[in-house]
Amino acid sequence: MTLTLDSILRSAGIDPAYSQAIRHAYVKEHEDTGLQGIHADSSDQEILTYTSEQSAKPRIFPVDPPHIWVVFVREGGDRARLWSVLENRGEISNDGALRTFDLAVSDHLADLRNRLVIGWKSPRTWRLNGPTVAGYPVMEIADAQPVPFPGFDRIVLDFTQLQAVMREHRYASWRTALSSVAGIYLITDTRDGRQYVGKADGVESIRQRWSEYGRNGHGGNVELRSLDPQTFRFSLLRVFDPVTPTRTIDESEIHFKKALDTRRHGLNRN
Repeated sequence: MTLTLDSILRSAGIDPAYSQAIRHAYVKEHEDTGLQGIHADSSDQEILTYTSEQSAKPRIFPVDPPHIWVVFVREGGDRARLWSVLENRGEISNDGALRTFDLAVSDHLADLRNRLVIGWKSPRTWRLNGPTVAGYPVMEIADAQPVPFPGFDRIVLDFTQLQAVMREHRYASWRTALSSVAGIYLITDTRDGRQYVGKADGVESIRQRWSEYGRNGHGGNVELRSLDPQTFRFSLLRVFDPVTPTRTIDESEIHFKKALDTRRHGLNRN
């Protein structure tokens, strides 16, 4: 029995009836519109922006597109590799020729990004309704390429990257390393440069502490609850062996709060 995309979508909580699939192809510029395309080195943000801009012609793009967009990138004539699943939050502009949508990256199928490959039976078709593409065969689910751990003093993660580190198989070595240490960490709000110094000590490792941030964005800190974690950047200031006395870690935390002046000009309240 052939595995189809239908079972993959439904296992992720996606009803094909309320979704559509888009397959991008690498092209420098579209002849019909003159708009810039994407290429193999395009960033995720560039692909997201590219996907958010669609034709205003109903024969090209549906007037009322569904909430879930499953986005692939062409891989050969009859294959498509999953890039991401997007949530459509609605149209934000329409100049009569081009419509722009507010799209957000979803957690749906996050563990299969760049791994899931399906057969694309309509090589000239770039958009399909969910029920149609659901019947397409799954060709491959590739092993996730491990990402080497860079070392504690080289970690700089934005919020999306932090969530990936805490969740995806390819970052397993990172989670192992972060589970082995306590320490002092820094969160910078890149919108205004304000910083927050925090710590993980006692029975709590850096991995456990950062997992909380990945889950809710604020880690239980009152100072951060009202802020958008999408603009946070995480790094480590100092790591300790887990058996280090709590007093030693506390002293280090106080030092960095004073050195970075995060009580007066940052996000620390104490």
